[in-house]
Amino acid sequence: MALKITDECINCDVCEPVCPNQAIFQGEFFYEINPKQCTECVGHFEQPQCQEICPVDCIILDPDCQENHEQLLNKYLDIVSNETK
Repeated sequence: MALKITDECINCDVCEPVCPNQAIFQGEFFYEINPKQCTECVGHFEQPQCQEICPVDCIILDPDCQENHEQLLNKYLDIVSNETK
């Protein structure tokens, strides 16, 4: 699954810089995560860095983007291969 930031976000700006895939961006009211870029840090870290650093625990699994570990790894590999082109 990709991750999702809930409306409990306080816009503290700590999650965006730790995302290795640059999937987090400032939305209209609070930070959001692009599910096409989110790999839950698979390929980079053991744990999602945004969840680790979030002071209000407002980053959850997105029920609309269900992916298993293999799918997340393949997404990571696609992202990395596109960056090197």
